[in-house]
Amino acid sequence: MSWSMLHTMIRVGHLDRSIDFYTRLLGMKLLRRQDYPEGRFTLAFVGYGGEADHTVVELTHNWDTGSYDLGTGFGHLALGVPDIYGACETLAANGAKITRPPGPMKHGSTVIAFVEDPDGYKIELIERKG
Repeated sequence: MSWSMLHTMIRVGHLDRSIDFYTRLLGMKLLRRQDYPEGRFTLAFVGYGGEADHTVVELTHNWDTGSYDLGTGFGHLALGVPDIYGACETLAANGAKITRPPGPMKHGSTVIAFVEDPDGYKIELIERKG
């Protein structure tokens, strides 16, 4: 039996705002969304491809919680992009917070940037040409 990465889950304070960020700004697709009224939560899965062959992000919205303390344990999600400068321009023009502008990594040559989602989660953009 081989293991595979299925999804990463993050808790979000405002589900529609988060779905908009991940789909409209980061180009993911909303794969599925399910309300659980008895548990007072909603799960939404977003990603660049279907769950059968791609790792996706699970957005968990607990109806009675408007925001979360991000803590210090979570680092970031990472996305490969073909044009990091253009991606950051588009993100910033749409109101996204770029917390580290694009440029070479310290002590390296890989070009990276960081953006925050609406709940403050960090997303690293890594330029991957070709």
